[in-house]
Amino acid sequence: MRITTYSANGETFYGAVTEAGMVALSPDFPAWPTLYDAIAAGGFDTLIKAAGGKAVTHSEFQYEMVMPNVRRILCVGVNFPDRNAEYKDGSAQPKFMSLFPRFASGFTGHERNLVRPPENHTLDYEGEVAIVIGKAGRRIRQEDAYDHIAALTLCNEGTIRDWVRHAKFNVTQGKNWDRSGAIGPWLVPFTDASQLDDARIVTRVNGEIRQNDTLNRMMFPIRKEIEYISTFMTLQPGDIIVTGTPTGAGARFDPPRYLKPGDTVEIEVEGIGTLRNGVEDEVLA
Repeated sequence: MRITTYSANGETFYGAVTEAGMVALSPDFPAWPTLYDAIAAGGFDTLIKAAGGKAVTHSEFQYEMVMPNVRRILCVGVNFPDRNAEYKDGSAQPKFMSLFPRFASGFTGHERNLVRPPENHTLDYEGEVAIVIGKAGRRIRQEDAYDHIAALTLCNEGTIRDWVRHAKFNVTQGKNWDRSGAIGPWLVPFTDASQLDDARIVTRVNGEIRQNDTLNRMMFPIRKEIEYISTFMTLQPGDIIVTGTPTGAGARFDPPRYLKPGDTVEIEVEGIGTLRNGVEDEVLA
């Protein structure tokens, strides 16, 4: 089952994705006006059950960022061994993971264009798996970490590379340009450890494979990410953790291969799906 947020006829809905179109669920749950509200209330399983046997309500629609009003998105940086080597600074594997926040306004949905701003053209791609927390927890043990995941999705953690170098100790301003990345196309229920432990992530730009690696090579596995993050903050249902990208981003080529209008980026993980986005220049008013 796949659950997403979409727009149709000037309205926004969440619902189930079928081959024939969308099955709107949000009208049936007025207490949960958004998909984020449903997950925050512990209702994801209820949505899955409610979708069974319902008729398609929309055959024409646009995907939206899967949880456009999510309150907290935390991203794990430099989380594959080859990514650490890409920095060419001679540093060993770090003792602790790098973390930074992203905001919902920085993301668009599946089949929507990423936006390259006029201020800087170093728009880059980063294909990643994202997890959605379904059960609150603080100081979660690694062996219990997967019990706190409700769903999985994909992220193109788009970055304006020059702007991550504007300050010494943070990358926030390079990571949060409006609609510079994407999350989606949908949420799939997390039911089995193999969905993450055996997962391979592939990123293609215009059909060319740029990133290709398996999550079991992460320096900080997802169980560790949940343990570490929940040490300093209580994870809440609806929180998103973007778990890290493999080597092969455009900035690491010589010369760099940044995204430009007309490009198509696809991020694929078997069992989750394919997140596809074009690229356009921002149109100034």
